[in-house]
Amino acid sequence: MGDHEDDDRDGEQGGCPNTPKLPIQGKRNILITSALPYVNNVPHLGNIIGCVLSADVFARYCRLRGYNAIYICGTDEYGTATETKALEENCTPQEICDKYHAIHKEVYNWFNISFDKFGRTSTPQQTDICQAIFKKLMEDNWLSESMIQQFYCETCSRFLADRLVEGTCPFPNCNYDSARGDQCDKCCQLLNPTELKDPRCKVCCKTPQIRDTDHLFLELPMLKDKLEEYINNMSVAGSWSQNAIQTTYAWLKGGLKPRCITRDLKWGVPVPHEKFKDKVFYVWYDAPIGYVSITSCYTPDWEKWWKNPENVELYQFMGKDNVPFHTVMFPSTLIGTGENWTLMKSISVTEYLNYEAGKFSKSRGIGVFGNDVKDTNIPPEVWRYYLLTNRPEVSDTLFTWADLQAKLNTELLNNLGNFINRVLSFIAKPPGLGYGSIIPDAPGVESHLLTKSLAEKIGDYVEQYVEAMEKVKLKQALKIGMSISSEGNAYLQESQFWKLYKENQASCSAVMRTSVGLVYLLACLLEPFMPSFSLKVLNQLNLPPETLLSLSDETGDLERARKPWEILPAGHKIGTPEPLFRELKDEDVAFFRMKFSGSQAERAAEGRR
Repeated sequence: MGDHEDDDRDGEQGGCPNTPKLPIQGKRNILITSALPYVNNVPHLGNIIGCVLSADVFARYCRLRGYNAIYICGTDEYGTATETKALEENCTPQEICDKYHAIHKEVYNWFNISFDKFGRTSTPQQTDICQAIFKKLMEDNWLSESMIQQFYCETCSRFLADRLVEGTCPFPNCNYDSARGDQCDKCCQLLNPTELKDPRCKVCCKTPQIRDTDHLFLELPMLKDKLEEYINNMSVAGSWSQNAIQTTYAWLKGGLKPRCITRDLKWGVPVPHEKFKDKVFYVWYDAPIGYVSITSCYTPDWEKWWKNPENVELYQFMGKDNVPFHTVMFPSTLIGTGENWTLMKSISVTEYLNYEAGKFSKSRGIGVFGNDVKDTNIPPEVWRYYLLTNRPEVSDTLFTWADLQAKLNTELLNNLGNFINRVLSFIAKPPGLGYGSIIPDAPGVESHLLTKSLAEKIGDYVEQYVEAMEKVKLKQALKIGMSISSEGNAYLQESQFWKLYKENQASCSAVMRTSVGLVYLLACLLEPFMPSFSLKVLNQLNLPPETLLSLSDETGDLERARKPWEILPAGHKIGTPEPLFRELKDEDVAFFRMKFSGSQAERAAEGRR
């Protein structure tokens, strides 16, 4: 598996298209998606950990294991939010999409996200596939027509899409006063705009009027039995995360209602129906189909991934607010076509990452954004590590600068960096003081008790790491990887290698050859989490950057972890050791906390950006 820092499997970004991967009979074929980030804003750290970064760790792990995996993502470009942003910035929706798609792509490149394809939904392929699915649903009578009452703003002279209406959440335990017409961000309940209390137009803040308009609905109640069968089976088979199961069953328990799939908008996929030709598909009908259409931009043989449930496992990553659309709406849409679609097997859901004292917010510009992180001079591997150790898997977590400092200085610098640097620096010392950069042979290592005891622990840790990663418990797997580094440090201390060098050369050689094997093993285990770190370690081990890091069963890599002294050959000359991490000082933390306080608009006004 390639480990280049700008590792980029997207053909467009890489300059010339790579040969697209297709499912291979007899191998594990894994199709990975992360929720398509909405194109109307710069992604913040909460978006990055919730979707693209978590999926990237899993995709990189799958490649390490030798699975046949592809990672598909892209920008979600149609719908109200784009039209609204275009109004704000006084340009066309297409111009907004082009501008922010490029920003998203640049941010994810900086974070070393290894998409096989990062596309977009405003494509002819999206129109074709959306309309083809619609026609099948229409033919099979899963759609109904109904007149609905929708808000119309006299001031703006148009029907208001759900996201253009704000008001107070109607649920008595919530009463959030900035609920959107489609969903309340506080309690995550899906809404219809007319249910809001004290509704207002988001653009002009005037109270809108209710008018009648005809729309098409997906008859979820008629699909209920097939949907429930799918959910009951797959939530167990795919080990769905607890938060996904709770949200999905709460939806089912509340009773499925027909769901509107059309909107009175211009910017979207046109509805191929004479009566509704002036309408477009609702963004939550068309957005998940984006996974399919982006795959079709990756390979013309996209159906081998998406209509091949016997041979392909679909893993989907998202924040908790996206769950019902992926566990209820999207599967219902695909089931309704009667075709043999690859339905989601496993869903990994994150809660929210909060910022210092409040919530990250794109609309209000609160928090640290993807384009801010480059300005901090804190490298991508540190950001990835911090976000992943803080991944909000079961409850909301908090980003604080002090915590970032503690994790960097204590865990990365003093534990991981210290272990690797001690080992490589000692081997690099000239003969008489060290090994002249040559990995020593260790003939009697099998009988070295301290080393044997360490090797057993490491072998167990690697098994636990694989078990956690297979279940998409990313935070747990990262913790296990870091425990191996702690064990390495303890092993160095207990062996007192600096004394052994003078008193028992054979034992010292055993300790050093074992330790340098652990350095390589750590580069391997931590590659999904910090690819740029692993690249630096390979460089210091004097291994070419295209070295295929591997944890494959077929090549016996997992068994080799129980004999770490065999991982790298004796006689190999290492490179030049250098510190892998730099300390973050108190004054840096105070500076960043000040620089990123308030909203982006306030920072810009004060010249802090």
